[in-house]
Amino acid sequence: MRSGVMRVPQEKDADYLALAARHRPPTPVWRNAVRAFVVGGGVCVVGQLVTDFFEVHGQTATRAASPTAVVMVGLGALFTGLGLYDRLVQAGGMGGALPISGFANAMVAPAMEYRREGLVLGVGAKLFTVAGPVLAYGLGSAFLVGVVRLVVGS
Repeated sequence: MRSGVMRVPQEKDADYLALAARHRPPTPVWRNAVRAFVVGGGVCVVGQLVTDFFEVHGQTATRAASPTAVVMVGLGALFTGLGLYDRLVQAGGMGGALPISGFANAMVAPAMEYRREGLVLGVGAKLFTVAGPVLAYGLGSAFLVGVVRLVVGS
């Protein structure tokens, strides 16, 4: 396709798409949904157990949230480093990729791929390819909310 010129679909294109659709294997939607539910639910159960641990040891539910997040990110990073988190995501799809432990996996996996490049240029640089934008947007949003609250008053 040339720049600025849109190609008109031909009848052959529709025939090809119909042929490709007939030969595409069916997607097991229900099986994938159940697996994601079970794996994501399992991650949430672990998170709840960690929260309960902190509550039993004197924290309120609100105060237990921060250390729970730290523990879950740490567990996600540990399991990624051991090569177990990839298996979890493979089995559960978005159920394993979506929770907070998936964020840790997204941070650690690129860093592990580049560990041969060294601690600074490999691991250090790649560790923040995902976390950097998230942290920057989070800090920027927190700053804006703080300014709005200062102007409006509390």
